[in-house]
Amino acid sequence: MARRPREPEHDSHERWLVSYADFITLLFAFFVMLYAHSNMNKTMAQQISESFRQAMAEGRLTQALSKLLGAQAAARPAVAPAAASGQPPAGAATVELLPSLQMLNRQLGKEIQAGRLEVKLERRGLVISLKEAAFFPPGDDTIQPAALPTLATIAAELRRTPNPIRLEGHTDSVPIRTERFPSNWHLSSSRAVSMLELFSSRFGIPPQRMGVAGFADTAPVANNDSQEGRARNRRVDIVVLNEEAVIAEPARAPNSLP
Repeated sequence: MARRPREPEHDSHERWLVSYADFITLLFAFFVMLYAHSNMNKTMAQQISESFRQAMAEGRLTQALSKLLGAQAAARPAVAPAAASGQPPAGAATVELLPSLQMLNRQLGKEIQAGRLEVKLERRGLVISLKEAAFFPPGDDTIQPAALPTLATIAAELRRTPNPIRLEGHTDSVPIRTERFPSNWHLSSSRAVSMLELFSSRFGIPPQRMGVAGFADTAPVANNDSQEGRARNRRVDIVVLNEEAVIAEPARAPNSLP
């Protein structure tokens, strides 16, 4: 019986589908990963948005931020032994100031409620505003002895941060003309210097970290037309500068740093 001739084999023109299917599979996996990552960011953004919304509605923005950042801080490595012992980290230029704000609000709650001082975060850093009535006699630059415990608490927190410190004196708009203080400029500057000398000599803060400024009545926080407003304007502000504000500070030689 004659054998039928074998039909010639045809080349497969669909082999490209194998590579194409592998490519589509990898591309699908890539987009799944992007989608999962975007959902994580979306969840975090929703949490932040909700925290800000609640804080603005209830007037407690700082507490909400602290709660939100606390969960992230728990996952970070423990602080270095130098920072844990109350000393700034070696070689550090600035640190985050929100923990200092929280600490001072807890430790100085009575003084804050009594209106003797204010503690707040501003764009330039942490501002501790000392009211004249609680820290200085009227028209004088001598620090009241009764204010020393409060200043000791503040100094302890300042020692834990390496950030530069600005001491700013302010007065109301009522002119002063005495033999010792010919103008409000002299009084405001002298009060800032008195605070620097106290922090340096009594509480051990290096003077290289500090600077002084006298603003007289040029930077009021209230209207000088009322007695209450003038009392708020008479103050010394302790400003712990943040990283943004430090950039604008005068450059220092390395051997001049503490």
